[in-house]
Amino acid sequence: MKGLLQRVRNARVEVAGEVVGAVDQGLLVLVAVEPQDTRASADKLLHKLLNYRIFSDAEGKMNLSLADVGGGLLLVSQFTLAADTKNGLRPSFSTAAPPALGEELFGYILAKAQQVHGKVASGRFGADMQVHLVNDGPVTFLIQT
Repeated sequence: MKGLLQRVRNARVEVAGEVVGAVDQGLLVLVAVEPQDTRASADKLLHKLLNYRIFSDAEGKMNLSLADVGGGLLLVSQFTLAADTKNGLRPSFSTAAPPALGEELFGYILAKAQQVHGKVASGRFGADMQVHLVNDGPVTFLIQT
């Protein structure tokens, strides 16, 4: 499972002009599910998202986590993040999970996040989404489980 996390000042996701998810300060995470992923992979990714220390402390060092700062978490499914781009000039999606598994595990990580973290929003699985964000830093990390 992959999560491309971006520290944001704010972010929102729109589907057909309607805002379906938004957060203020926090993380926007693009989530990709791969065929070998399981609920254990999702649990590991969620633990990292909530506890990865990428927010500044009083001295300006990245020592605080999303949980520490009480920031929002915006999860957006993005199968293209799982693409194989090693060969040629066209991505291959053979490394992305089938839609049913992707939807199951994305739904699982979203539900778990909502249980353990107060400020959680999401995009809409499988929809054509427009993602708007103000990247803070910019700070962006690729997390793989």
